[in-house]
Amino acid sequence: MKSIQAELGEAMVALADDLVADFDVIEILITPTGRCVSILGASAAGLMLAGPDGVLRVIASASEQMRLLELFELQNEQGPCLEGFQTGEVVSHHDLEGATDRWPLFAAEALSSGFGSVYALPLRLRHHVIGALNLFQSTGETFEADSLRAARAFADIATIAILQYRASLRSTELADQVNSAWHTRVTIEQAKGIIAERQHLDMEGAFAALRHHARENDVNLSDVAAAIVAGTLQPSALTTPETRGPRNAD
Repeated sequence: MKSIQAELGEAMVALADDLVADFDVIEILITPTGRCVSILGASAAGLMLAGPDGVLRVIASASEQMRLLELFELQNEQGPCLEGFQTGEVVSHHDLEGATDRWPLFAAEALSSGFGSVYALPLRLRHHVIGALNLFQSTGETFEADSLRAARAFADIATIAILQYRASLRSTELADQVNSAWHTRVTIEQAKGIIAERQHLDMEGAFAALRHHARENDVNLSDVAAAIVAGTLQPSALTTPETRGPRNAD
């Protein structure tokens, strides 16, 4: 059994390794949310990214429940991720039952979803804020200080990757690229569902198989996901990491 420190070290190396020419920005956006859940012990995690118009969009989430909560936050224009993006500061609340004055609609929705605390980290390089990473814990659970420092590192790496990616684009391409990233995230979620169902994997295992196949065959994660959804690549053809096993039968 690997220690959390070992897993964290491997995750950081993998993320840094992705920051090379022709890296897949979609994978960089998705990875921090999954790592914050699987390694750091967050109950849920999500990432929002601002487009050229300054409007936040939900780009990645570790679960469907988290995605819906983040959409609720944006639609009602209140909540920690939005506040962290607007202020450029870390926003936290350890007891959402006491946050009804601060975020009346959002706090009630988060509590009804089973979350008791939140920690939002802006994706920021100096004074440039481009989004935010949201972490939630279930009622009665707390964030460890070491985990929050590691989450900050994940957020920083994602910020550098996104800014590097944007710098490579002409300004006229940027809006289309952000919208494309959002649509690609939807495709990846669909592909994960197909793989999980066909290969009897949990969603984390399905994403691991998707990602491993992309890396082993030197193709973009988004292209593999699109092929799975289109039916031109069958889940049984995926090369999967040996460490991932099937989920327990219901």
